Amino acid sequence: MANIVLSAKPSNQWTFNELAGLNISIEAVAAPSFFGSALPDLQTDPTLLAHPVLIENLTHPSDAISKDNSLFFRYLRHATRRFTLGPATDSAVNDFTAFLLRMLDYDEPKGLVHQRMELDLMMCGQWVTAKPDVVIMNDQDYILLVQRYTRQAEAEPQLIAAAIAAHYENNRRLRTLGLPTVAAKAFAGIIMIGTAPTFYQIPVSEALVEAVGTGQYPPVATVVRKLFPPVHNMRDHLCDGMVPLANRQIILQCLGAFRQFVV
Repeated sequence: MANIVLSAKPSNQWTFNELAGLNISIEAVAAPSFFGSALPDLQTDPTLLAHPVLIENLTHPSDAISKDNSLFFRYLRHATRRFTLGPATDSAVNDFTAFLLRMLDYDEPKGLVHQRMELDLMMCGQWVTAKPDVVIMNDQDYILLVQRYTRQAEAEPQLIAAAIAAHYENNRRLRTLGLPTVAAKAFAGIIMIGTAPTFYQIPVSEALVEAVGTGQYPPVATVVRKLFPPVHNMRDHLCDGMVPLANRQIILQCLGAFRQFVV
């Protein structure tokens, strides 16, 4: 809304008020629209074919399995179990997410998975920071951002703020090198509620970055697309994440298809 007065805030303080003040909306779409086609058949899905152990065993099997498969079950257990002093730690969820992305080759061919990277952004004439929980970078650019859900903050505005900061940082690096900047880029984003992901395509333009920097309402709307994995029961999915085999299968399919946007 044009009458919302913005102020400089780090990403962990962004709310839907900031999105409204920047003419940003979020639209949930179905998998065929989000990915451009339906998910592959179970018998031909390359992600499932590459990891049959993960969709055939609820927990770590007693037989010998590959290191990656073994680590999956161990990271999943740590990300979902209750420790002696309370629930699964935030860092365990981040560790699981970072491992999962590496296991599924999100860092190929020349990417790196980082946790808690700090990105700068100009907002309302002041420097602020964005700190996504997990990022993937190639040699020069941020190409995927992950935000972990917490009850103390609104994850979607935080993720979008991080994408805007990533575009700013990518272009600042190009300017420093004397190279042409990128006018607009759609960033791949994920929000993790425990081990349950929701997927996002976040378009960021130079005009939007400028609007954030000056605190002005941009006349052109930004529409972020999001996908809930098409699991049978969304409420159970948000609680159980990748623990049930049926959920795990669909999430792995979505992660395989989502990799096309990590560029």
